[in-house]
Amino acid sequence: MNKILVGLDGSPNSFKALEEAISLAKLNNAELHTISVEELPHFSETVSEVEEEKESEDSKYNEIITKAKEMAAARNIQLETHVLAGHEVKTIIEFIRKNKVDLLVVGFLGRSAIYDWAMGSTSHSLVRLAPCSVLMVKPNIQSKKK
Repeated sequence: MNKILVGLDGSPNSFKALEEAISLAKLNNAELHTISVEELPHFSETVSEVEEEKESEDSKYNEIITKAKEMAAARNIQLETHVLAGHEVKTIIEFIRKNKVDLLVVGFLGRSAIYDWAMGSTSHSLVRLAPCSVLMVKPNIQSKKK
C-alpha cells in the first residue's frame, strides 16, 4: 500500500476515518492524502450566488484541513490535502484513478434504510465504484451508549 486517500467532509466520522488512515500510513510508510469535495449549487440564480457559496465552502474547508494537518503532524505523518469542486462520488473516483490510489478510507454515515434506498449514499456508492480497496470506518457504537 503506497497511497492512501481519506474522504474528509468535516464530520466526526470523517475524522475517525482520518485517524485510522494515519495509523495505516504510519504502519505502511504510505503517502497520505485527503480529499474534500465542494458541492456547488446545482441550480443557482446568479453567478454571485455560486461565488458566495464557494467562499463559504472554502472557509469551512480551511478549518477542516487545519485540524487534519494537526492530527497527522502529531503522529509525524505528512498530509497532502485536496479540495475539489464537483459531485462527491464522481470527483473522488476520478481522483483515485488519476492519482493511482491504493486505499480509500471513508467514514460511514448511517442514515435510515429508506433514505439509502431512495437517495443512495455516498459511502455505498464509493464502495461500489472505487477502483481500489475501500475501508469503511464506522463509529464506535458502544462508546455512544455510555
